[in-house]
Amino acid sequence: MKVFVIAGEVSGDALGAALMHGLRHEAPDVQFDGIGGAQMQAKGLQSRFDMSELSLMGIAEILPKYFHLKRRITETAAAVVEAKPDVLITIDSPDFCLRVAKLVKDQSDVRCVHYVAPSVWAWREGRAAKMAKVIDHVLALLPFEPPLMEAAGMACDFVGHPITTQPQASAAEAASFRAQIAPDAAPLILALPGSRRGEVTRLAPIFEQSLKQICASHPNAHVVLPAAAPVAELVKAHVATWPFRVSVLDPTDMDPDVYATQKRAAFRAADVALAASGTVSLELAAANTPMVIAYDMNWLSRQIIGRMLKVDTVTLVNLVSDTRAVPEFIGARCQPELIAKGVLEVLEQPEDQQDAMTQTMDLLGRGGDAPGSRAAKAVLARL
Repeated sequence: MKVFVIAGEVSGDALGAALMHGLRHEAPDVQFDGIGGAQMQAKGLQSRFDMSELSLMGIAEILPKYFHLKRRITETAAAVVEAKPDVLITIDSPDFCLRVAKLVKDQSDVRCVHYVAPSVWAWREGRAAKMAKVIDHVLALLPFEPPLMEAAGMACDFVGHPITTQPQASAAEAASFRAQIAPDAAPLILALPGSRRGEVTRLAPIFEQSLKQICASHPNAHVVLPAAAPVAELVKAHVATWPFRVSVLDPTDMDPDVYATQKRAAFRAADVALAASGTVSLELAAANTPMVIAYDMNWLSRQIIGRMLKVDTVTLVNLVSDTRAVPEFIGARCQPELIAKGVLEVLEQPEDQQDAMTQTMDLLGRGGDAPGSRAAKAVLARL
């Protein structure tokens, strides 16, 4: 059996590695070809080129590499057609992957599977119909996505979310972290202003003013901010002037395993988290940490996306659990006074989110087969 697999980002590389592991378990004679990062290569893939060439975001990054990326799309599609695999599996990175799939479909009858459904439940539902022209089968991370993909004409299986298999800190590790960082913290507050420069630049001042008001009500509060590596220096520059107790976990100063352990411990130890919108809400739910979500964007993006949104919440915990247990302050409501009030209310009644967080993790597949195994079985079952 031959499988051509493509991933273009670190998160996709992790999904691809787990899927490859599952496929090898189900079909020991499987042969892999394609593009992937270190994790997929550790599972036996010889990447045709460095995956980092595809890990670009935003017009400023993409434009200078536009013609190179077009060549890579053409080269990759030609390689798929020449290899004649039993299946092509593309993982996320739709700008690259779906263009490859289109060229492959134009020249062959290779079955195309795409791992990670587009968020058509939130906006731009037309993406599903466009995708259905080149994709036969979708592997979905969220349990409410299959009917949306099937309605557009694609087979779709919910295979579970990788958050359910990520290790979590023990109570002892959380207690040790708290004793080391802030033994007298009351409360310990986690601040997560995003992993991209634009997010941090926009949200850090808002988070500062929000936390300042919270700390005025709780003088013994201590803020912990686990910084993402690409924005660690920017985060430290912002935090340097914050007028309350704050500790930054800087991955550039630590061994990666030590940082991961400390980050998990911080998530488990915190009494509440103030976080940017994104999959971090699922990380917090996995750690059983109550949260408030806040996010804003530039004025034009806010106007455009606000008119396109199809849902009244963007927080995945709310969406998966079909509740509105997690307070969110998005766009025009991303104001320090409102955010601070929301955090203080969660601190008073943190138990209000417990059922929603538990339900979310159960619905995402906690306790069942690993997502990589479920994805592998789904691919094989429909071949």
